[in-house]
Amino acid sequence: MRKFLFATATAITLAAGAAGTPAIANPVLMISLDGLRPLDVIDAGKRGLKVPNLRAFMTDGAYATGVKNVLPTVTYPDHTTLITGVWPDVHGIGNNVKFDPLGKNYEGWYWYSSDIKVPTLWDAVHNDHKVVASLDWPVSVDNPSIDYNVPEYWRAFQPDDLKIIHALTTRGLPEQLEKAVGMPMAAMFAETPASDLARAKFASALYAQVKPEFMTVHLVSIDGTQHEFGPDTPQAHEAIETVDTAVGNLVAAARKAQPDVVVAIVSDHGFAPVEHDVNLMVPFIQAGLITIDPATRKITDWKAEPWDAGGSEAVVLKDPNDAAVKKQVADLLHKLAADPANGIAQVIDKPAIQKMGGAVEASFWVDFKPGYEGGRQLVSAMVTAGSIKGTHGYFPTHPEMRATFMIDGPGIAKGKKLGEIDMRAIAPTLAKVMGVSLPTAKQKPLF
Repeated sequence: MRKFLFATATAITLAAGAAGTPAIANPVLMISLDGLRPLDVIDAGKRGLKVPNLRAFMTDGAYATGVKNVLPTVTYPDHTTLITGVWPDVHGIGNNVKFDPLGKNYEGWYWYSSDIKVPTLWDAVHNDHKVVASLDWPVSVDNPSIDYNVPEYWRAFQPDDLKIIHALTTRGLPEQLEKAVGMPMAAMFAETPASDLARAKFASALYAQVKPEFMTVHLVSIDGTQHEFGPDTPQAHEAIETVDTAVGNLVAAARKAQPDVVVAIVSDHGFAPVEHDVNLMVPFIQAGLITIDPATRKITDWKAEPWDAGGSEAVVLKDPNDAAVKKQVADLLHKLAADPANGIAQVIDKPAIQKMGGAVEASFWVDFKPGYEGGRQLVSAMVTAGSIKGTHGYFPTHPEMRATFMIDGPGIAKGKKLGEIDMRAIAPTLAKVMGVSLPTAKQKPLF
């Protein structure tokens, strides 16, 4: 009987290990550095970048040479994959901005966690009766599993937006953090390197106060700076180096509060320089697929409409089963793609979108060539001068879009190169570190 019980216990232990539940659980701090390219850390010396805190993860922990992310390679779908382990067609966050063909939603984003259709790491940790915290993470508004939540949200980038953020943040938390940090939360309300230093201070104060089992933090200035000035510019390098300082401060505070914390550094996408806007709405209007009021230049009706994602654009049909409109759109897109001046790399249809895990609403998807991005003009030439200097959103097959993953802490092998990984593997890996279950994730843990 003793032999039988021992064998049974051993089998249960092995089964638990196979399911990804370690014997010892560690808290996890996941810091997202929006727009950080992996080679800006791996080849920092060659690129003239001083990022000692990020470089330390390469020697003290494990790192990926690149992370293949999702369709499209934009912030909100990627961040949701980071905490769910599934593609957008499963988790439901198909873009940054919700599809709004008549402009009634005033470019509303996927801010609300109720739009996520699958369990998250927040849910897994909360359901295990452990403390969850988050600061400025996308798609986190009103998430019931985040015990201490400062969500990412804005509407007009005006002072009144700060009142909304206070209202959406866990009650009493803004006042507590402002007192601890000695500055107003307004210091975070920008996409500048200085605002990221402020975010790190608020995140450090929150971490020290609540000692969470899981905390997500989103730093944004690398992305904002590269949009404005382009990647590989002095301004971009300054932002990356400032964020490196912010990361160092936050990691030091977290390790002081909980020495056994495992820290994961992630990003959502890479970046490419931009020179041209492709105003895809223009040929759709000319083809009668979109109707606009000539006086107001507002859309009044539509049969098929592009859904902008920066370096790519989905195309949504009002009636996906309308064969005539579908053929008209297919013919139009392939005609446009045949002209090299239009900057279109490729056009894919519904079956190909499904294979890549893109938004279920899309019937077609247009991928632009690097150097081109989706424009927003309704009445203009189709291709115009670029309105920004850098972007992302291209298909994840572009090497420029690779994201970053580094991890360090107890139990993590030192100096381990993980090679190129699938973004969907990150959530189950962190679940395993924390000793919680995320069975809906589509990849196995990395180690």
